[in-house]
Amino acid sequence: MTALLEIKNLVKKYKDVVAVDDISFAIDQGICFGLLGPNGAGKTTTIEVIEDVIKPTSGEIFYKGKSRSGSFKDEVGIQFQSTALLSLLTVRETLETFQNLYQKKAAIDDLVQMCYLAEFQNQYNDKISGGQRQRFLLALALINRPELLILDEPSTGLDPQARRNLWNLVQQIKKEGKTIILTTHYMEEAQHLCDEIAIMDYGKIIARGSPAALIRNHSPEMTVILPKYQFLLKPNRLSLPIREVNDAIELKTNDVNACLNSLMTHGINLSDLTIRSPNLETVFLNLTGRQLRD
Repeated sequence: MTALLEIKNLVKKYKDVVAVDDISFAIDQGICFGLLGPNGAGKTTTIEVIEDVIKPTSGEIFYKGKSRSGSFKDEVGIQFQSTALLSLLTVRETLETFQNLYQKKAAIDDLVQMCYLAEFQNQYNDKISGGQRQRFLLALALINRPELLILDEPSTGLDPQARRNLWNLVQQIKKEGKTIILTTHYMEEAQHLCDEIAIMDYGKIIARGSPAALIRNHSPEMTVILPKYQFLLKPNRLSLPIREVNDAIELKTNDVNACLNSLMTHGINLSDLTIRSPNLETVFLNLTGRQLRD
């Protein structure tokens, strides 16, 4: 099956800076594809090249097996990180304005219902809350009934309830067969929504796969956590990596059963034990480092 979108040997340079360094990947139809990376990794530049906002230095981008044509912009929906909206228009008036820009149009009432805009559709754009704004921007990205939807950090600044509501909307959109490219700094969001993920750093893709495969390949260890007061044992008695974190003892292991059996053999009280499974955030930090970046 031909990929909906294919990027081949993409390079983007700014004078002496290589923002995107010869990356290639393909996105199958109907999936949510996550593009992750720390600040400065090159993911935003990659997205802007895909969107045709900026031109690549070299490389090729194929849509439905062919080089992008003028119809590409009619078939893609984009929710930018930040979008300026006219304060003198209401939410519904803005939807109507954007609808008139396209030949292929979604029904506004359908978008109002799908994105839960009914209660504020007649309010002015600058009078709505952050969560309402993100749902509204998602509706704008869907106004042309796109086959490819690009969501660039759509949940930044949202409270947990608003973020979960947005996740539900994204899952509903995916069920309709649309293909989604998602960038986000929330690893839980990427793990929850994405079928496939590419992690970028310093302009290159350093890992790619499903969330489960990335965790299995790059962070397989479980963490067994015990209160320090219960761990009445010298560390050298166990053949496991041990570290103290505040008032707790953490043990890393690939075999939880063996670890627990060893602790019980040494008479350790396990009543307050916690087991922490690896997640995508662990993978991200292991691959890109823990040092703060600007």
